Amino acid sequence: MSNSQNSKNLYQALWNSADILRSKMDANEYKNYLLGLVFYKYLSDKMLVLAVDLLEKTANNLEEAQAIFNEAMTDEEIRNDLIEALQDENSYAIAPSLTFTALVSDVFRGKFQLEDLAQGFRNIEQSSELFENLFEDVDLYSKKLGSTPQKQNQTVGNVMKELAGLDLAHQGDVLGDAYEYLIGQFASESGKKAGEFYTPQPISELMTRIAVAGKEDQKGFSVYDPTMGSGSLLLNVKKYSNEKGTINYFGQELNTSTYNLARMNMILHGVDIANQHLHNGDTLDADWPTEEPTNFDAVLMNPPYSAKWSGEKGFLDDPRFSMYGVLAPKSKADFAFLLHGFYHLKETGVMAIVLPHGVLFRGNAEGKIREILLENGAIDTVIGLPANIFFNTSIPTTVIILKKNRPMKDVLFIDASNDFTKGKNQNILEQQHIEKIIETYKKRENSDKFAHVASFNEIKENDFNLNIPRYVDTFEEEEPIDLGELSKEIVTTNQELHEAEQELAKLFDELVSTDQDIEKELMQFRQLFNGGGLA
Repeated sequence: MSNSQNSKNLYQALWNSADILRSKMDANEYKNYLLGLVFYKYLSDKMLVLAVDLLEKTANNLEEAQAIFNEAMTDEEIRNDLIEALQDENSYAIAPSLTFTALVSDVFRGKFQLEDLAQGFRNIEQSSELFENLFEDVDLYSKKLGSTPQKQNQTVGNVMKELAGLDLAHQGDVLGDAYEYLIGQFASESGKKAGEFYTPQPISELMTRIAVAGKEDQKGFSVYDPTMGSGSLLLNVKKYSNEKGTINYFGQELNTSTYNLARMNMILHGVDIANQHLHNGDTLDADWPTEEPTNFDAVLMNPPYSAKWSGEKGFLDDPRFSMYGVLAPKSKADFAFLLHGFYHLKETGVMAIVLPHGVLFRGNAEGKIREILLENGAIDTVIGLPANIFFNTSIPTTVIILKKNRPMKDVLFIDASNDFTKGKNQNILEQQHIEKIIETYKKRENSDKFAHVASFNEIKENDFNLNIPRYVDTFEEEEPIDLGELSKEIVTTNQELHEAEQELAKLFDELVSTDQDIEKELMQFRQLFNGGGLA
């Protein structure tokens, strides 16, 4: 079967599973169930395939693999060696009766019990620090799944049946991409709640390609996202690197549920355990990472816009913020996030961050921070994006590209706010729009009504205000009106209107009724129309 066919079947099965839960709860809740079950099946399938391999046997499908595994586990000596080998290779081993294949067999035979699945979750979580608390958001006993244990059993069993035909152990990145696709679908359905866990793929692609440009062949490339959500920005680096297996991913996330989502996402994308460095914590309140390594080749960020933060005076001594002499306002943490990310950027690195336009022109403390960044040549490029391209806000946003040790202090402004395709609920950045921005970024030249390279003096004359319309004029003059043509159009329109009225009058004359009252009303209506009262 082709990869695209595999992918299609997988997407369909995942979507059918979502349908079962969609009527019971909103997307922000049911994503935990579906993604949790997908992940458990992936771990189970992977383990069965490995077990068969370790036992030097052959299985044509998961059912055969399960039978081989069952038999091996009845022999105490083989069992102990096999469990040890599975633990060494995968960091976990699932009991024969608790594999997804065994449990779904129970579903089909009407013998499935939720407690068995819950036990399977617990065993995985306790097998390694890597999996600790990974399934904590999957509440198998929620009343939303059904009002009775029997109905809850049935709902979860139905979801498992939809997933049963998939062999997730051999899917490779297809599964990871399908997982990303699902997260995107949930984000679309969740609307505003989705901003905390997902950056739309076109924006991820734009930022990642800029950050990785010229370093595609670098071994040991390191990327950091201190507000990583489900990890989609981090994982995009994999797509544009020729040394995929050597990339080191560093990410921090405040929301525990979203942090768990990112952990699953990493594993499903085949990222080696040694290359995952994820942390659950508050990025601004407590700096991380503080032990080697602390600086990265790329920093990619889509932080919560204009969020509140403590902004206590003690932060003025924090090395992330101390050189600026002021702190981002307590009501708007945008620059606190930006400075945190910039602090962790290597001298040779590239940072891309999405923020609301206010950071480009707001004054006071933000103005002072912006001025220092510009004087240091830190702000390389400002890209204006279209409005309504994110799930959690309709406001237009900007991608700011930052670098260290730039000899020039000029800034490239790109106004891409009008380059999009209108979607049903959102505007969409298509591939041609992304290519146009990246090509302009690489050329770094003026482009009429689209891009302008502003010198430091030009920016200084504008009081360090980076509002894009100051630098890129997108004003389109109205075409002059031809009064002669307009007069002809008015005459033609009046003639067509007169003809339409005459046609309508004929139709009214043909209207009759045997009811005297209605006929009287029709007569009044005809007189009113013919007298010009309706014309």
